[in-house]
Amino acid sequence: MTASTDGSPATSVSPTRPAVSRSPTRPAYRSLAALINAVRAGRHGVDPTRCQVSVGFVTRQGARHANRLRSYRNQVLSLRVDAAVGSCAVEPGELPDEVVYDCVGATVADLLAHPLLPVRVAALDAYLMAQRPHAEAADTVVTVPAGGSLAKSQARAAAVVDLLPPTGGPVLVVGVVNSLLARLRAAGRQYLPCDLAGGRTEWDEPCLPDAAALLDRCDAILASGMTLGNGTFEPLLGHAAAEGKPFVVFAQTGSAVLPWFRGAGLTAVSAEPYPFFWLDGGPTTIYRYGVSG
Repeated sequence: MTASTDGSPATSVSPTRPAVSRSPTRPAYRSLAALINAVRAGRHGVDPTRCQVSVGFVTRQGARHANRLRSYRNQVLSLRVDAAVGSCAVEPGELPDEVVYDCVGATVADLLAHPLLPVRVAALDAYLMAQRPHAEAADTVVTVPAGGSLAKSQARAAAVVDLLPPTGGPVLVVGVVNSLLARLRAAGRQYLPCDLAGGRTEWDEPCLPDAAALLDRCDAILASGMTLGNGTFEPLLGHAAAEGKPFVVFAQTGSAVLPWFRGAGLTAVSAEPYPFFWLDGGPTTIYRYGVSG
């Protein structure tokens, strides 16, 4: 087993396999509002006024992987519709508990008109996942093997970075995850770290908060699904479409939502529905869109 650039063992994912079946080609949307309007009009499944949220919960997580210098904090809103759990990450402390409780028993149609964007995203994610499960729609399925938190983080990073085509210039990484940066470094690829929270990477590089200021300096974009929930996704999508740049998203937030933007500027999606790799030491699943093998 080789060593990664941060001094910890490198971990590979299990071989990819095709999804169980393939659903018809989906339309490509250019905005979240347009997709929500299509769902509310009943164009992508059952009438959302007939779909009710049965469970709402928030996952609060703190993590510091072995041999890493920096910690993470995550907070994720999740809503359940039938067998599907849709999710949207929020900044820690951003979402009052009463908002979550009020979602329970509401219809998807109600929540698609909710004043808070994370609620709209989580409800849309649950609805689309219930109507079109990842196992039926994804191009390939990747199993992240059981292991410690760092090993699983590295395996997830390998599955994500593999979706980026080769480019000559730097990759803009929006939503810094050090395992992703380590994977890019191991491949000899330049990157521009960007995060709304600022801070510094494991290698003491500054994380700049303004992605728009870095777009002209990159040849590809690798972004967190959190961009969908904080309103910063569509400028990235528009830039990628206008400039023809590869744009890949690693999505725990909106994992069933983001594939609907492929073909409108989005190149590929690593979709990781709840439960996420960091919640369980056993095998977990990633569904990839935009890759054939």
